[in-house]
Parts: sequence; structure tokens; C-alpha cells
Amino acid sequence: MINVTKTFLPPFDEFIEKIKPLWESRWITNQGKFAEQLESELKQFLGVRNLLLVSNGTIAIQLAIKALELNGEIITTPYSYVATTTSILWENCVPVFADIDADTLCIDPVEIESKISEKTSAILATHVYGIPCQTERIREIANNHNLKVIYDGAHAFSVLSDGNSVFTSGDISTASFHATKLFHTIEGGAVITNDDNLAGKLFLYRAFGHLDDEYFSVGINARTSEFNAAMGLCILPKVGELISARKNISDFYRNELHKLPIKFLQIPTNVVYNYSYFPVFFEDEKTMISVNEKLKSNGINARRYFYPSLNTLPYLDYVSCPVSENIASRVLCLPLYPELSIDDVMSICKIISSHFIR
Repeated sequence: MINVTKTFLPPFDEFIEKIKPLWESRWITNQGKFAEQLESELKQFLGVRNLLLVSNGTIAIQLAIKALELNGEIITTPYSYVATTTSILWENCVPVFADIDADTLCIDPVEIESKISEKTSAILATHVYGIPCQTERIREIANNHNLKVIYDGAHAFSVLSDGNSVFTSGDISTASFHATKLFHTIEGGAVITNDDNLAGKLFLYRAFGHLDDEYFSVGINARTSEFNAAMGLCILPKVGELISARKNISDFYRNELHKLPIKFLQIPTNVVYNYSYFPVFFEDEKTMISVNEKLKSNGINARRYFYPSLNTLPYLDYVSCPVSENIASRVLCLPLYPELSIDDVMSICKIISSHFIR
């Protein structure tokens, strides 16, 4: 079976050597030296002012909503992983879906403006597949209506837009360091902000709201462990070569499939991309399902990522988002990870091609 992704792990001996000191110190959580080191290195690597490691990417969004003291309605995208929407619900806010731009697949600023009401407190947008949102336009809208902005950057590690990290946009950006991501800490994530006051607030929220024996605020346990941080420290120096390998595979897919009636993700010229995903868009859902079934019968596990369009979730009142619904119905992410061989990529391309060339 070839899966849609495969977790990258550093050499076993390298990781074991990294964690050996933990058996002596027995300091394995509660913001130990590895967590401190990884936060420092990530801030430098990403070029951001404040970054706090947390236990996963979903809690990162929940912390952002809590720290910004949001309530009422949050305008968000229907085209993302379900955690983007459920984090809003979990924090007792109401998700209001604004449809996506057909080219970038990110939330459409025109649609955002049409959804603003007196109950709107924020915009929660996703950099879909790592393609940056229209951050300047969203900033203008937010400023005009006194709204906060959160960016879900789960797919956008190492992505640059006009030379700057996408994590520098908005009031708070969040990251996921789940094992399936380009950079991971097995499980993990981060909250990122330019605002020092917000960073201080998030620091307390992450660890029960206290420092030593003094309590300053409400809080939860959103900390990461030293084992998770150690994994991140082993992987971070390898990010460049991981992106390069992913780019080579992505380029091969494009070269082999470009003559077929399939569309690819459009990467803007001002973006330094990370090649985290390789989605392809078929003409219709019927074609996508047929190709996917053929892949599965040959041991290839592609994924309908993202499906379904979040505005169609069964526990929400349906609101029409035709662009998102259309894209979600016919998208398929093909296997993409650094260890995937070109021979396997060629086999995948031949299986897809065989649907169209008979």
C-alpha cells in the first residue's frame, strides 16, 4: 500500500542520542530545555517575533480564539480541515462560512465582506495547501470593521509571501506539527503573534494560567513534551532537503499528467512554496471517484482532501458555498512524501492516465 503521506523520521540513532539526557534529568515536560530550544530555533527559522509550542494544531486555534476574547460570529472558510470549524464551535462561537476563491482556494475577501454583521468578531482564514490568503485585503477589511484575524497555517510551514513568512500576518497565526506535516513533532503545533501582550496571555493560557505557584489567569494544559520537542529539533535542519524532494516529486507529477483533463494547484509567483500536498482537480466527481477506485484497487491510497465542504457538515445549518462544494467534490490529493520513489510516482501516473487513454 502506498499511502497519501508517510511520516518522515530522522535516523533512529540520532533521535536516541538526542533524548538520552532525559533519563538523567527526568525533566520530560513542563517547558524543558528542548522545548525552549525548539521555540527559539523556530522563531529564527520562520522569522517571527513570538512563537509558543503547544500540544497540537487544534488547541492552537482554540487558544487563539480564547486569547482574542472572541464571541458571536467568526467568518471562516468552508474549504479546510474540520478542525478549523470545530475549534470555533468548541469555543462557543458561531462559524459563518464565506465561499472561496476558485484560483487560490482560500477564503474570498469579497465573500467575507458580504458576511459581516453586527455579531461578527473575527475572521479565521486558512492558507489552503500552503497557498497564502489575500492577507493585505483581509487586513483592510478587518481594520474597516474592527475585526480580529486568525490564520490557520497548518499547511504553510516555511511558506514565504513577498519574502516574509505567512505566519507574520494577522493577530495570531497557528501551526500544526502533526506527524503527517512537512515539519512535525509527532504531535504538536504553535501559536504565533507579533503582539507581545497577546504572547504573554497565551503563555499563561498554555499552562493552567500560572507561573510557579502564582496564578494569573484561567488556563489549560496545552504544553508539549521534551520528546516531541526533541523530534522537532532533529527534523528542523532537514526541512530544506525535505521540501526539495517534495518539489521534485510534484514536478514529476505535473510533467506526466499535464496533458490529461486535470487541473493543478496554482502557485503564485511571489510565493516560496513548501510542496506539502499535491492535489489534482478532475472535471467532475464521477471522474474523481472512478480514478480513486482504480488507484485503490492497485494499492494506492490517495485522499479526498478536503472533503466534505465544511458548510455541509451534518451538525451545522447548511449555507450554500457553491465554489467550495464544487472543488471539494472533485479534488484528490495524490501520494507525496520524500521517500516516495519516482518508479512509484510513474506507476500512479500510469494508473490515472489509463482512465482517460483507452
